[in-house]
Amino acid sequence: QVQLVESGGGSVQSGGSLRLSCEAFGNTFSTYCMGWLRQAPGKEREGVATIDSDGATDYVASVKDRFTISQDNAKTTLYLQMNHLTPEDTAVYYCAADRVGPRLWLGHANYWGQGTQVTVSS
Repeated sequence: QVQLVESGGGSVQSGGSLRLSCEAFGNTFSTYCMGWLRQAPGKEREGVATIDSDGATDYVASVKDRFTISQDNAKTTLYLQMNHLTPEDTAVYYCAADRVGPRLWLGHANYWGQGTQVTVSS
């Protein structure tokens, strides 16, 4: 069974940092584009960052220079290092995988994690 399992969410004060992890089980995602999406209360799900099979990364403008997406060498674990967090980053963060990278930015994916809550207080 294919699973993406996130961890690392929590509550921090504004300016703090968190690192999210997403471990992949049951499939090799080496040829997939992986990404992080988030959904804040009352808002639509939005793409945050992606990394393709060649390691190229992309970010939504609001997190550039603050967040870093990466993978381990085996491409079994995806990370999102989040620095200088603000209350506007409060959301449920989802790990996702798709063979077509642009689909992630449209909120579509072949595989989804269960989500992990990130809460940033001012």
